[in-house]
Amino acid sequence: MANETTTSTLDDLISPLVAEALFVASERSIMRGLVRNFQMPNNSGKVLQVPIYPTVSAAAVAEATDLSNTAISTSKKDLTVSEVGIMATVTDLSRNVSESDVIRDLGKLFGEAIAKKIDLDLTALFGGFSTTVGSASTTMSASLIFQAVAKLRAAGVPGDDLACVIHPQVAFDLKSGLTNTFANPNPGVGNEALRTGFVGQIAGVDVYETSNIADSSGNEPGTTGDYKGAVFHRDALGLAMMQDLKIEQQRDASIRGTELVATAVYGVGELIDGHGCEIEADSTIQ
Repeated sequence: MANETTTSTLDDLISPLVAEALFVASERSIMRGLVRNFQMPNNSGKVLQVPIYPTVSAAAVAEATDLSNTAISTSKKDLTVSEVGIMATVTDLSRNVSESDVIRDLGKLFGEAIAKKIDLDLTALFGGFSTTVGSASTTMSASLIFQAVAKLRAAGVPGDDLACVIHPQVAFDLKSGLTNTFANPNPGVGNEALRTGFVGQIAGVDVYETSNIADSSGNEPGTTGDYKGAVFHRDALGLAMMQDLKIEQQRDASIRGTELVATAVYGVGELIDGHGCEIEADSTIQ
């Protein structure tokens, strides 16, 4: 029998699938590059312990006077890893009759799915920050970002490596305010928001928008219009990666197809609560 699609013939297609999936997962995940990343080796357990050092203060000392010891006690935060995954079955017929590259298409889908899951897990941590600005009835504005930055800087959080992440539904209100309801833009960032839709920087902080934020009721996609974004330092949140995206195959002869399984093993968590400020806002268009 000729022209059979077997496990051996699919082997050549797994590498491009993995490459495509890893590329898409990296490109589509906003949060992954904004938080502290840790690589966990295999056989190291399911929990990564991250030591947290306290803030210490120096004091004036007189000449020829001995310094006294300062007791430094660390705390720790645990990041527990677990599996996430997705599976698809590619039938021989679908591959043979498809005009598109099914394997590459699946790689794109797998990458998007893993990236979205990572972002959703990380943005769900915004609501855990003790410092907050805004409310469920507050319209998003540049003032909220300035307030959040002021609170963080007043707490001694470094000004570098700060980022702001908000949902597109509330980003609309931010852009509306910057551009005078899209009619008479303010110089600089207002013009950029009107011309390209990209906000850029406010209060020295890069502003990102992603739909990978559930609303305050946990709906994703959101339905209430109330979203919790945040301004945070890189050290506020952590991502422990034990296994990045991995794709395996298994031939299912009875269905005349091949199962493709994509998995990743990671954990997320809050590291330093005082390094993040929740921004809650209610969208005027939802």
